Amino acid sequence: MKFTYFHLMPFDGLPDDFGDRYRSVWVDIPPEVQDVPRIHQLYNDYLDELEYAAVKGFDAIGVNEHHSNAYGLMSSPNMMGAALSRRMTDTDAKLLVMGDAVPLYDPPIRIAEELAMLDVMSGGRLITGFPLGSSQDSNFAYGVKPATMREQHREGFELIRKAWTSREVFSHNGRFSKLRYVNPWPKPLQNPHPPIWIPGSGSVETMDFAVELDAPFFLLSYFGADFASQMFEKYWSRVELAGRERNPYRSGIVQLVMVADTDEEARRLYEPHVQYFYQKCTHIYPGFTEAPGYKTVRSLEEVLPAKGAEKASRPDSFAAAQSYGWDDFIEKGIVIGGGPDTVRERLEAAAKQSSIGNWVLLMHIGSMPKDLAKHNIDLFSEKVMPGLQTMFADEHEHNWWPRPIDGFQPTHVDPVAREVAR
Repeated sequence: MKFTYFHLMPFDGLPDDFGDRYRSVWVDIPPEVQDVPRIHQLYNDYLDELEYAAVKGFDAIGVNEHHSNAYGLMSSPNMMGAALSRRMTDTDAKLLVMGDAVPLYDPPIRIAEELAMLDVMSGGRLITGFPLGSSQDSNFAYGVKPATMREQHREGFELIRKAWTSREVFSHNGRFSKLRYVNPWPKPLQNPHPPIWIPGSGSVETMDFAVELDAPFFLLSYFGADFASQMFEKYWSRVELAGRERNPYRSGIVQLVMVADTDEEARRLYEPHVQYFYQKCTHIYPGFTEAPGYKTVRSLEEVLPAKGAEKASRPDSFAAAQSYGWDDFIEKGIVIGGGPDTVRERLEAAAKQSSIGNWVLLMHIGSMPKDLAKHNIDLFSEKVMPGLQTMFADEHEHNWWPRPIDGFQPTHVDPVAREVAR
């Protein structure tokens, strides 16, 4: 299995009564809540954590994109990727940008240019993910029309892929953007382009898009193993219907993982920070979560409770999770946490149940300080990861992992400059 240390870069200074005083952490959170000097410190702490995970042997480190919120402070994942790219050269870690929300870029050729730069700067280590984008970010913060958003995403994605692979200058005459000359310099270092992963929250259209592209589908969910297993059943049925192999590397998931010396120690160390995340960072006004037209009727039918169901709320309801304690998070699989043996066994069981070969791990969550995040990284990399990395490797090939062009020899950062930079 492949393990990515992924970061949301949350703001950790929300007041205790945030949920009572403010209606949403996203879109219309008042600017008065910001502590910009603190955010300066957080950015540097979070980059330190990502670099540390690369040194500790994680297969990749990952960043993403969000806007107008305190849930995740990365409005530009490519800027964070650039900050990381030269500091990774002494490790084998890859760089996952998952990713640039295509409908937010006009024209989307900007994504092709910046990601190609990152692939060249990092020495052909880039993995790309192309999310549709949350309704909060896209429809409310950036004003993208929800009804045409998926079509806009598809058009932009095809332009990016063609820009990477075309060996001639071409014109693009699309519905949403028109370009007389498309000629990005440089092209990516990987040939024909960096691996493409398709992230989504469970929309069947996103699953079908991944199958069509022969690309891995990544479930972006914070609601646990039971919810994930149901989503992956739908996905694998589509893979098999298309006549493709049930290769575990064709799938991935975001998962909260908290490791301590013992199960009880995990509760003591991590519960306050997990609760901060679910009580504050996901305190979102319901009117912002899915603008009309953002999700198709077909996809809504897949997640809404059936008529007469025992529970009236959706299984991916942040409102319900706000009242959870540690036992709830563990029981529902929202958090895989505990001592090293407990974490390893639960990850292995979930991987086997749903054939998941790529794990995008949230090991910093909510208000967690840097030292605790590094403690989590240490225990996972030393006592959990080694027993899992060979799982699936003998039976399946990872066809969606970075491979620079043949004969490429990476340059090295000047050690004197590196020392001065430190």
